[in-house]
Amino acid sequence: MACNYIADEAHYHEVLVRSMAVKSILWIGTADLKDLYIKLQGTTQPFLALLAQLVQKGVSVRLIYAKKPGEAFLQDFKRYPSLANGLESMLCPRVHFKLMIFDGKFAYVGSANLTGAGIGMKSEGKRNFEAGIFTDEPTLVSQVQEHFDSVWRGRMCSACKRKEYCTTPIVP
Repeated sequence: MACNYIADEAHYHEVLVRSMAVKSILWIGTADLKDLYIKLQGTTQPFLALLAQLVQKGVSVRLIYAKKPGEAFLQDFKRYPSLANGLESMLCPRVHFKLMIFDGKFAYVGSANLTGAGIGMKSEGKRNFEAGIFTDEPTLVSQVQEHFDSVWRGRMCSACKRKEYCTTPIVP
């Protein structure tokens, strides 16, 4: 069992690259959602291209985000029609966590939003200063997964007082 501290550029290598190997579930929680790019099949592509591939393979991809995605993200979203029906998403304005769960076996918890400057490919000097923990420790992974799922199931909605701002799914 491991629990590794990761910072700055390591987010891309330790977290996003791990997304490529997911077999059954990929759950993502982020406050901010903008376009970000990854190396995929030898070319630079939007992270959404990977999500579309995962959805087409039958992977359960869930995304909770806190505010309307950036315009470039929405334009990229239109390029992948399988996401419109296959990506499960919800907007929750109270979400501020940044986490990812991979096949229920690995989890990332940290500061990086799903943005280029946060976790994606950015050149030196254009990257946020990020920190997080990547773990396969079963108790911790289970707790992260339960926290995500409790928001997904709406456990906190009755006391939220922001429900009128919630929307689902992403509509470009």
